[in-house]
Amino acid sequence: MSCVSDSSRLNKFLRERYLNLPQGEFCQVTYVWIAYCGMDLCYKTRTMDFTPKTIADIPEWDIIGQTEGFSTEMLLAPVCMFRDPFILDSNKLVLCEVLKNTREPAGMIEHDVYMHKCRYKELHPWFGMEQEYTLLGVDGHPFGWPRLGFPKPQGTYYRCVGADRAFGRDIVECHYKACLYAGIKISGTNPEVMPSQWEFQVGPCEGIEMGDHLWMARFLLHRVCEDFGVVATLDPKPMTGDWNGAGCHINVSTVQMREQGGIEYVLNSIEKLRKRHAEHIRVYDPNGGEDNKRRLIGCQVFSSINDFSAGVANRGASIRIPYRVAQNKCGYFEDRRPAANCDPYAVTCAMARTCMLEGEEELK
Repeated sequence: MSCVSDSSRLNKFLRERYLNLPQGEFCQVTYVWIAYCGMDLCYKTRTMDFTPKTIADIPEWDIIGQTEGFSTEMLLAPVCMFRDPFILDSNKLVLCEVLKNTREPAGMIEHDVYMHKCRYKELHPWFGMEQEYTLLGVDGHPFGWPRLGFPKPQGTYYRCVGADRAFGRDIVECHYKACLYAGIKISGTNPEVMPSQWEFQVGPCEGIEMGDHLWMARFLLHRVCEDFGVVATLDPKPMTGDWNGAGCHINVSTVQMREQGGIEYVLNSIEKLRKRHAEHIRVYDPNGGEDNKRRLIGCQVFSSINDFSAGVANRGASIRIPYRVAQNKCGYFEDRRPAANCDPYAVTCAMARTCMLEGEEELK
């Protein structure tokens, strides 16, 4: 079986002939939403006879959805708009939340619910998330790995260059450019510890914007991989044995943390997180912590899922205080526990409710 898809071998020059045709005043708007399972992304495209300028210009759209085992009509409610890097301006990508016919949230994006629960705007929370992922062939084998056996052990792949170490760089660079074009707040990328494993960073984003931008960046990643005929998996532990897992570390900062002497608020937040370690673990992957059990094993620069730890410049701890933050006595902290397949809305909401709000109910 080939490691790349049949679709990737289609004539791309012929495709460009059609993509370059003029479309007049019409605009293609692609609605993107998170599937009911909370892990997959879906889309469909419609034609509009004008170019939308703001999210308010884009109408809701109905879909047939699955809820509690039944098919039912639902609504796609636009929440965030981006430029389309695949068919270019003036076409748009729109991230949507899914609403029931009662207008209650049915999908994973719950903007109204989120903003109600997380009343912390005056703290201007900044979030940055580090999305790790692994490239696979369509046969499920890591891209670039020997067809039989394994590559050289880990140690030479992290932030590396070279054809024998960096597998899939074209995909990474195309994804980066696509995110910049779309208007996603992507801030960097690098090769990771396991061969064929990469990371990109999104942020700083304020509040719920973090989830909007990371989910759309994930959509672009899957689309770019589709063009190249490979698969990007967010599995927290795609390969068993002595190979690194994949996380989605979150960096957190409030106005108070960024001000002089803000280290006090950093340390206070870490103590609050210590008390709710088990609750956060349940939120940090879509299966209530079961996925992270394979990743947070207490080695390979991963903390143990059963224990909470924190330290300065300690990448093997649950929470890392960067060295510069410790020196400057202000800044941010990094929670290294979220899994690669986490829901950024759930993670940022849990972080806000634990660290920035008082007296909140148990995390869901």
